[in-house]
Amino acid sequence: LYQRSADIFLGVPFNIASYSLLLHMMAQQTNLDVGEFIWTGGDCHLYNNHLEQADIQLERETFKLPDLEMQRQPESIFEYQFEDFVIHNYKSHPHIPADVAV
Repeated sequence: LYQRSADIFLGVPFNIASYSLLLHMMAQQTNLDVGEFIWTGGDCHLYNNHLEQADIQLERETFKLPDLEMQRQPESIFEYQFEDFVIHNYKSHPHIPADVAV
């Protein structure tokens, strides 16, 4: 995926999670293996009001990625429901508050 503009601290983690989920959905719908999600950022930016929060994030231990279980295979990619996805072994650090830069 090429992302033209990327808010590194607040946006990119959610973008990666969302597109990774979409990759799993597309693989299931086409009966293919998931493979890899490769991300490339164009205008990657870290806002001044996120510098301290980014330092905190960088000092944290990295946890193992969780496992995704898909409960069913709908007829169409547009028919997935929230209940179709189960995340196992999810571990996270406490929330780091940060204001959206305007």
